Amino acid sequence: NYDLKFRGPVKIKEALAQSLNLPSVKILYLAGVEDTIDLAQKMGITTLTDRKRYGLSLVLGGGEVTLLEETSAYGVFAQDGIRNAPTPILSMTAHDGGILEEFTPSPAKALDPQIARLITSILSSNDLRAPVFGEKNYLTLASIPSAAKTGTTQEYRDAWTVGYTPDITVGVWVGNNDNTQMHEAPGAAAAAPLWY
Repeated sequence: NYDLKFRGPVKIKEALAQSLNLPSVKILYLAGVEDTIDLAQKMGITTLTDRKRYGLSLVLGGGEVTLLEETSAYGVFAQDGIRNAPTPILSMTAHDGGILEEFTPSPAKALDPQIARLITSILSSNDLRAPVFGEKNYLTLASIPSAAKTGTTQEYRDAWTVGYTPDITVGVWVGNNDNTQMHEAPGAAAAAPLWY
């Protein structure tokens, strides 16, 4: 765990909300690396291509994923299991008002809606995350219902936060472009304030 504390047996929902590593590794072991990568691909992750490279450390960031793909995958939770491909342009109009190009959505079911809602319930519960992140943290938007998850890589080289409401999913990455260590800044302290 990024705070170097071991908490013993915990409920799965507590492990997810509090970003606990050991339960996450055990869950990946039980779910299976191959099946997990298959699900990640259904949710829009395309960068995990060399499957023989990945083991149980995958759940702890042992595979490189772009922030855009990570944010898009969290959008599946926000949309009750439906995946919509990210697009930078919704439409382009000519000077005469004619439409030159228009995005056509192609939603696809990536996850059972009940599972997506359960994940959202866990990631939006301040009571569940408070034991690690404190009662007052940057993962709760005062009057806006939201869900959020942080991540911190080994030696504090990367910190990220991805959060969503039913209307928008936003991801934030903080780190040094040369991959040098930051000053012990976990995702909750380095990236979450920008997400907030």
